[in-house]
Amino acid sequence: MLAIIGGSGLTRLSTLAVAHREVVRTPYGEPSSALLFGQIAGRDAVFLARHGHGHTIPPHRVNYRANIWALKARGATAVLAVGSVGGIRGTAPGEIVLPHQLIDYTHGRDGTFFDGGDQQVVHVDFTHPYSKALRDTCLAAARRTGIALTDGGVYGAVSGPRLETAAEIDRLDRDGATLVGMTGMPEAALARELELPYAALAVVVNHAAGRGESAHATSLDGIARVLETAMVKDRALLEHVAPMIE
Repeated sequence: MLAIIGGSGLTRLSTLAVAHREVVRTPYGEPSSALLFGQIAGRDAVFLARHGHGHTIPPHRVNYRANIWALKARGATAVLAVGSVGGIRGTAPGEIVLPHQLIDYTHGRDGTFFDGGDQQVVHVDFTHPYSKALRDTCLAAARRTGIALTDGGVYGAVSGPRLETAAEIDRLDRDGATLVGMTGMPEAALARELELPYAALAVVVNHAAGRGESAHATSLDGIARVLETAMVKDRALLEHVAPMIE
């Protein structure tokens, strides 16, 4: 069953025919929202709003462990995460990118299920943080539907909730990041720990600080306008990805 985690601009999924909602209790506290179970294009799916249904949870306060644990416990076999990002290099606002790598700049977040105590130390391979099979499925769905989906990008995950300085974006660029977002980690690593195939659909909503139209300041109104338009394409893509998940 495909799990979809919705970020900014996707607190509800209109293409999901909801059958029931479930409030899940986890060993790690409360997930961001109730899980919405239903079908997309005739296939079972579950939706979770990362920031809560009212978009009230900032990125540094998201309970990533509870979210991923709840999805796994309720039968998810793959996770497709949607989030908004700034474009550092090679992308334009309105573009949807399927990143292939990431760099973690976050701090202070609970980033593992294997947190010591009475547990053995566990290490997971994270060389390629995103599932190749799930990425291939997304690319195939995009080709079938004619939806433009950029193959590849390096997601730089920052803590937020403030936007970045121009100097910080310059640093990320030097490090090789092409996108900057606030929710990509530890979400991807936690999914890997629970052996859940995970991929991200990154919606570019603005040029990052110091770049393009954000050279002097980032327009939050402009972000909202781009996000509204781009999410229409995102929903259409998800509708075609879901039936392709085995």
